[in-house]
Formats: sequence, C-alpha cells, structure tokens
Amino acid sequence: MKEFKKFISRGNVIDMAVGLILATYFGAIVKSLVNDLLMPPLGMLIGGVDFSSFKFVIKQAQEGVDEVAINYGIFINHILTFLIVSAAIFIAVKLYNKVEDRLIQEEETKPTAPQPPSKEEVLLAEIRDLLKK
Repeated sequence: MKEFKKFISRGNVIDMAVGLILATYFGAIVKSLVNDLLMPPLGMLIGGVDFSSFKFVIKQAQEGVDEVAINYGIFINHILTFLIVSAAIFIAVKLYNKVEDRLIQEEETKPTAPQPPSKEEVLLAEIRDLLKK
C-alpha cells in the first residue's frame, strides 16, 4: 500500500492523468469540428450528401434483423478527425519547440556571474599561500 501511495503521489502520474483528461475532451472537440462543421459543407459541395450515410449494404434489413453494411462514410469521418488531430498536435509541438528554443537561446546569451570559489578551493589556496611563505 505504501508503494502504491508513493506511485500515485508522484508528479508524473498526475501530469499523465491531466494529459489524458485533456486529450479526451480535445478529441471530443475535434470530433465535433469534423462532424458538425467540416463535413456538412463538404457534403454539400459533393451534392448535398452526408458522409456518415455512405455505406455499402451487404444484406438489407428484414423483419427483426438489422441491416448488414460497411459504413465507409463513418470511416472517412474518422480519418479526417485523425488528420485534424495530428495536424493540431504537430502545430502545437512545433510552436512549443520554437518557444523552448528561444528560451534556451536567451538563457545561453545571458552573462553569468562567476561562481565564488568553493570552501575546498579557498582552503587549498590558503594552504598554498602558507607553503609559499
């Protein structure tokens, strides 16, 4: 139980949980973007067709038996969602790296004050000076 408490209280686990929660909601936003904003105009451009209704029917629905179909329109929606999420993540990582590089460059160009000698160095210098005398 102690190990479990130690594991849970580590910062990485909490960061990962926050990232997972944000990713879930980011995915919902992107799904809505694709399904509700992008696909209707795209469907209109190709003749007023809703992509999610594209399917290849293998067996028609009968009494008490559902239709068997390959829903390739929904698959197209998922591919577009994936591409949009990938592009958004790519842009976010690229911007993050650019900011990170600038911060590193600024840090490297800052003049640093010389570090005072350590206690050991001071002591060695005193010993050296005493030996010279």
